[in-house]
Amino acid sequence: MNKRRDNKNRVLRSGESQRKDGRYAYKYTDMTGQTQFVYSWKLETADKLPEGKRDCLSLREKEKQILRDINDQIVPRGGEMTVLELVQKYILQKMGVRHNTEAGYKTVVNILKKEKFGGMRIDRVKISDAKCWLIQLQKNGRGYSSIHSIRGVLRPAFQMAVDDDLIRKNPFEFQLATVIVNDSVTREAISRKQERAFLDFIQNDKHFCQYYDGIYILFKTGLRISEFVGLTLSDLDMKNCTIDVNHQLQRKSNMEYIIEEPKTSNGTRVLPMTDDVYACFERIIASRKKPKVEPMIGGKCGFLYLDKNGMPMVALHWEKYFQHICQKYNKIYKVEMPKVTPHVCRHTYCSNMAKSGMNPKTLQYLMGHSDIGVTLNTYTHIGYDDAKEELKRVVNGE
Repeated sequence: MNKRRDNKNRVLRSGESQRKDGRYAYKYTDMTGQTQFVYSWKLETADKLPEGKRDCLSLREKEKQILRDINDQIVPRGGEMTVLELVQKYILQKMGVRHNTEAGYKTVVNILKKEKFGGMRIDRVKISDAKCWLIQLQKNGRGYSSIHSIRGVLRPAFQMAVDDDLIRKNPFEFQLATVIVNDSVTREAISRKQERAFLDFIQNDKHFCQYYDGIYILFKTGLRISEFVGLTLSDLDMKNCTIDVNHQLQRKSNMEYIIEEPKTSNGTRVLPMTDDVYACFERIIASRKKPKVEPMIGGKCGFLYLDKNGMPMVALHWEKYFQHICQKYNKIYKVEMPKVTPHVCRHTYCSNMAKSGMNPKTLQYLMGHSDIGVTLNTYTHIGYDDAKEELKRVVNGE
């Protein structure tokens, strides 16, 4: 029996052939019993490419991959599943997630529905494809943190496909910072001088003075805004001067109010009130107008701040107040106030406590950080002036 040969007189193996244009083909039967073909301009790796042709794996390299996939029972072509379908399957397995996480999943799904990338078959997504897509997202105006969150869904989704033997390699297994520019803005703490100026401005403003006590508390307790808006009268022990932080209040995009556990495992904590914070809470309680019907959310009632509809104020309310306060401040004064948000208050509190020499473990407890590394990172924000003062204090034995 004569063996088939290519145009270089090399013996072709079973399933191999060469077309009239010189291109090689390999015919095989996949795990589902269907006939498949793969092609290459090279039979062996060392073969020279025909002029004008794009570089590719040789036919026999592709054969090795195919045989390995069949032996390892990798589903052919990833079951023809698309990126969007893979992510949707991954999300279906995520039960009982927080509403912010759920909202993040929906955002990724909506993006993939609009993007061509979402329609790609998962077996055809290469690392370069994943990188190019993320780069394009940034070019289209998405920030680093947003892309980081999107990749945070895609990477485990593709890992699920690897674990399910749909694909061999996770195309999102790379360092994001090596691919796109980290343009995220670090939310810096403001100085003590700026904090005093900001609070004085609010206290003396005819309109914004009504929010002074709440903003003062945010600056002086380091509470997360979701924890602060979730506080109720029963969470305040005015006799023992403590704040019981055991939940947070959130509002979904459909305007549904929900009570959740604190953000981290260490979020549940009891905070001591300083005298000035105690005075702020006293004024808030005294000026609180009792609504006709107390809103009940997740078994909680007696929220400190209610909106015009008699419902608890949420983070968005306070973020808007801060925005308007900064705008008004900067219209009046030549030296502008940097962007101040409820989270900047928290970061400022943490920074001030670190600069004052508070024990990191104590500060970790007050902040409700589950990881001491997050707390210690605050100490790295301390600059030259802080280091100079600290050195002076240590040398002088103060």
